[in-house]
Amino acid sequence: MIIRVRRAIAVALLGTALTACGATGQPARAGRPAPAASPSAASPSVAPPAPAHARPPTLAPGPAGLTPVFRHAPRTRDRAVALTFDADMTADQGPRAAAGEHFDNPELIAALRALKVPATVFMTGRWAEQYPGQARAIGRDPLFEIANHSYSHYAFTADCYGLPTVSEDRMRADVERAYAAFRAAGVPDPMPYFRFPGGCYDRRALRAVGGAGVTAIQWDVVSGDAFATDAEAVARQVLDGVRPGSVVVMHCTRSAAPATERAVRTIVPELRRRGYRFVKVSELIGATGERG
Repeated sequence: MIIRVRRAIAVALLGTALTACGATGQPARAGRPAPAASPSAASPSVAPPAPAHARPPTLAPGPAGLTPVFRHAPRTRDRAVALTFDADMTADQGPRAAAGEHFDNPELIAALRALKVPATVFMTGRWAEQYPGQARAIGRDPLFEIANHSYSHYAFTADCYGLPTVSEDRMRADVERAYAAFRAAGVPDPMPYFRFPGGCYDRRALRAVGGAGVTAIQWDVVSGDAFATDAEAVARQVLDGVRPGSVVVMHCTRSAAPATERAVRTIVPELRRRGYRFVKVSELIGATGERG
């Protein structure tokens, strides 16, 4: 109980800036449907007007467009894993950034470049507005791809880690506003993938964002980097959880995930030693399974 109270206080003090803050190793989805036994994509069942991204979803639609991707079950022995990083910033955190709080993490991006690790960054539109130069540089680097994490980082369901909520009639607009922010920052060709703030969703939310032409991407490995200061503990949690086809959720938010860059420097060489290769989400879920 004490741990839960401390965690709740930490979330409140940090403005609930991060998603997926659970430390259990399971995706944080209170009140959401359980993942399907065979993960598949949640692209829309009816093609909407094209939003701000050019590339189509790489997976066929799930049932009624309501099945998110948690991991990709490989058809071969290919040991691929996708590291994903949520660049979180809520719509009302501008004053905190102006006061010197860092919602970015350039050292983490530099480490990924130095280690030559492909990665997918799920970015909020508000983050792109705050750090347009970094957003543009990440988006133009072929090592990375940028995907949508909403504009406001408001929750798409009630009771989601204390996050403010976006109304159902504004959900699609919030997704599309993020793409508009990416365009304004000069991000080329962001991906048509979407991660729910806090990982919180229901069928109503899936239908709403399906209209924006995006595939919902969740995760099967929680890094535990949110609010963590022990990089070795974060690394152990990832290394213990990764399986072929895993999607790992981490954060690109220095003030509230300060151990991530150090953890990555442990995770990457160890997974490579175990025979894993790193891929972006687009490659992971678009893989045909032809490699041996």
